[in-house]
Amino acid sequence: MSQNASIKHALPITRQDDFAQWYQAVIAEAELAEESGVRGCMVIKPWGYGIWERIQKLMDERIKEAGVENCYFPLFIPLSYFTREAEHVEGFAKEMAVVTHHRLIGDGKGGLIPDPEAKLEEPLIVRPTSETVIGAAMARWIQSWRDLPLLTNQWANVVRWEMRTRMFLRTSEFLWQEGHTAHADEADAMAETLRALEMYRSFAEDVLAMPVVAGPKPENERFPGAVETFSIEAMMQDGKALQAGTSHYLGTTFSEAAGIRYQDKDGQQTLCHTTSWGVSTRMIGGVIMTHGDDDGLRTPPRIAPQQIVILPMLRENDGDAALLEYCTQLRAKLAALSVFDEKVRVLLDKRPGKATAKRWGWVKKGVPLILEIGGRDAEGGQVSVLRRDRLWREDGKANFVGMAQDDFVAAAVSELEAIQGALFVEARDRRDAQIERGISDLAGLAAFFSEDKAFPGWVELCWSRPTGAALDKVVEQLKALKLTIRNTPMDAVPAEGPCPFTGEPAVERILVARAY
Repeated sequence: MSQNASIKHALPITRQDDFAQWYQAVIAEAELAEESGVRGCMVIKPWGYGIWERIQKLMDERIKEAGVENCYFPLFIPLSYFTREAEHVEGFAKEMAVVTHHRLIGDGKGGLIPDPEAKLEEPLIVRPTSETVIGAAMARWIQSWRDLPLLTNQWANVVRWEMRTRMFLRTSEFLWQEGHTAHADEADAMAETLRALEMYRSFAEDVLAMPVVAGPKPENERFPGAVETFSIEAMMQDGKALQAGTSHYLGTTFSEAAGIRYQDKDGQQTLCHTTSWGVSTRMIGGVIMTHGDDDGLRTPPRIAPQQIVILPMLRENDGDAALLEYCTQLRAKLAALSVFDEKVRVLLDKRPGKATAKRWGWVKKGVPLILEIGGRDAEGGQVSVLRRDRLWREDGKANFVGMAQDDFVAAAVSELEAIQGALFVEARDRRDAQIERGISDLAGLAAFFSEDKAFPGWVELCWSRPTGAALDKVVEQLKALKLTIRNTPMDAVPAEGPCPFTGEPAVERILVARAY
């Protein structure tokens, strides 16, 4: 986060000065979302929702390539569905929103109150996740081994009544996809769990340009009712971890509760093994904190609603018609190109107003390539190109590059590919530089995360994988330092030496960090 004093940035606050306020400023200035009037719920504005639509489209393609079919389940779930699985209901109880009445009446004072005569026979839970209601459907749909595996997914909203909220990262209502599958045995279910994890890992890195670490969570961090939970963890620019996606092997826990059984080839009734996996609008928060800078968002080209924006420098005179015709023809040439197996998304911004003011609006939104074109550019067949990831020159001026129109059209696809790759490499190198692997005791861990370090990063530790009470003690030690175990990296080198928590021989490596 190096600073150049000669640069006047577009945002009112920098990452270095106050990362939390910078994050809110990006959301506001890039017009991604705004408060809704309901605590913890947000209005996602067109640019923010456009990014979500891109994520949804590209993720949905990958989901369907795996043979998973989309469906939809109710927003309201009977309370009794949750009480069938004790650990699951306990894990979500404090976050559940409950519907108890189906009608309002006047209170005699000009207001409205629930009608006492309209109390529901059974309270309904506003969907926090759908294992229970989908499990009930699976119990109806699955009869024999021929019905397996059953692979379903839904795109939906969910509600978890959060105490501390932050837009995109932790909201009372958010959007997501949730995959739910049923299998004949553990091996097939675990293969699906790991397939979904790899889908998320590659999506984060290839599409969002966000490097992640994939691996299993410790038992205290598992999804309520799961046998195993796996996550992808991303490092934000302030060194904190963001759990960007999860995949769960549920064993027969939910099958037993919901009665999800099949008749096997020997005619025996057997419990199915189930999985669930999901990513949400939290990914947008991850993109902001991975790629944003002191001028706003830098949107990876693969998820940018518009990859190129053309800004004609209109003068409100007779020359505007020729300039607009030149820009219209340029747009058509660019829109005919393909990048990342899709047509290039290009917008001609013909709104009234100064091109400079419009330029900074698009800069804050993070459009990968911005073109400013004046009357002389049009006459000479030229364009002025601004790459969002290379915004500034050393002298503090915007880094515009003049090019012949034909040269730019020929280079546009490679430029978009280069921006996508450059954003990933920058984030990966920053992450790798902020993972400390040389700490072997608790004193060193505490020193690394000392209060005088603004953005400390992560620590990779060897540990003995304690369970039960021994793990509870470790969790309390970490909690005192405001730390959590993120996951066990699947690609980590073998562990060695004693565990800093228990003194016993280490069996694996874990990532420890502060987290969102």
